[in-house]
Amino acid sequence: MKFDKSIKLYEEAKKMVPGGVSSGIRQTEWPVPLFFDSAKGSKMRDVDGNEFIDYVMGMGPNLFGHAPEFITKAVYEDMQNGFCLTGQSEKENDLSVLVRKALPFDFQVRYASSGTEIDQLALRLARSIKGKNKYIKFEGHYHGWMDSVLYNTHPEAGGKEDSYEPVGESLGMSQGSRDEVIIAPWNDLDYLEYILKNNDEISSIIMEPILWNSNVILPKSGYLEGVRELCNKYEIILIFDEVGTGFRVAFGGAQELYRVKPDIATYAKAMAGGFPIAMIAANSEIMEGLTSGEVVHGGSFNSNVMSVSAAHAGLTHIINSNSDKFYKDLNGNGEILIQGLRNVAKKQDIEILIQGFGSFFYLSFTSAKSINNYREHMNNVDLKKYKEFAKSMLVNGIRLSQNGRWHLSSAHSLEDINRTIQAAEKSFSSI
Repeated sequence: MKFDKSIKLYEEAKKMVPGGVSSGIRQTEWPVPLFFDSAKGSKMRDVDGNEFIDYVMGMGPNLFGHAPEFITKAVYEDMQNGFCLTGQSEKENDLSVLVRKALPFDFQVRYASSGTEIDQLALRLARSIKGKNKYIKFEGHYHGWMDSVLYNTHPEAGGKEDSYEPVGESLGMSQGSRDEVIIAPWNDLDYLEYILKNNDEISSIIMEPILWNSNVILPKSGYLEGVRELCNKYEIILIFDEVGTGFRVAFGGAQELYRVKPDIATYAKAMAGGFPIAMIAANSEIMEGLTSGEVVHGGSFNSNVMSVSAAHAGLTHIINSNSDKFYKDLNGNGEILIQGLRNVAKKQDIEILIQGFGSFFYLSFTSAKSINNYREHMNNVDLKKYKEFAKSMLVNGIRLSQNGRWHLSSAHSLEDINRTIQAAEKSFSSI
């Protein structure tokens, strides 16, 4: 493969855009952040004419693959009557009906444009209810790039085993935000209760109910139930950040799988098949501040015509396909891929660990049999080897994310999966 045109365009972009990209994670791509000409279904084609089977899938949003016809058709038709109405449409109501059918608990919902901003709203609501400023977040969990939450998402693994000081992930962060956050290790109920016993300033706990952003780590048996009980005991608001898992792992997200009810839940990525939308869900009592207007939330692009139309078309498609069957097929194809990757790695005598579900999973180069928290991930996973693997896979026609997480779509065929397994065998051999 040649990447000459992407390299040239990237050099031009760097003169106009800092780092040549508009999202930092893209800057780490090899050989440069690629420029794409088209994307359809499971495939992408770059400006040099290289075609890839794509498992980045927008870092999760493209649940149906790229540019599914039922979404593009619906959006095109609806946008003929306006884009940004600064008002409501009947389809927004229809979308809310579909969403409430999907969620396993009876919640009200409100819309925004990104996961980062909707998590900020969740924390603001919790503070308004409890009148307390601090919250607990877990090491390795990501809740957006804003100052108030960008702590200990990817900290170095060193330090004392029982030390969880807040570590900012960026220069320029507000120093005052550091005093608002308490960091805890995930999957450890004893440590969490220790914090709650010794601090009466906590308004909420926010977590990814499945640790999507670090090795796709699943909650230990009884862990989510235990956190729910602790929140009840200490009168703390429990927030599930389902920005990644919502509508991807199951129609009702992680809550459907584990049957644990948070006080507030947030959603984004897979909700609109690639269009920007986010959503907060909670009962009417928690939402009262938004109802009265005492809790401020705004946004010119909230519930814009295109995003509402895309979300409505996507959720309708899932329902019409029989939601149980849709996710059974999606996860089933992913499991075929996972088993194939395990088989060819074993054939090459390479130790890997795959954690997650068919619809999204994480591939680690490690001898560990399981990874249960962020520190285990950092101390046991060969991240450099994965980067070399991703480079080789790209050359072999497979596009992977830089962070180790794979995303399946309903557009991935068995032929795609078989080609991916063949490419992986070559790539395992090459490294």
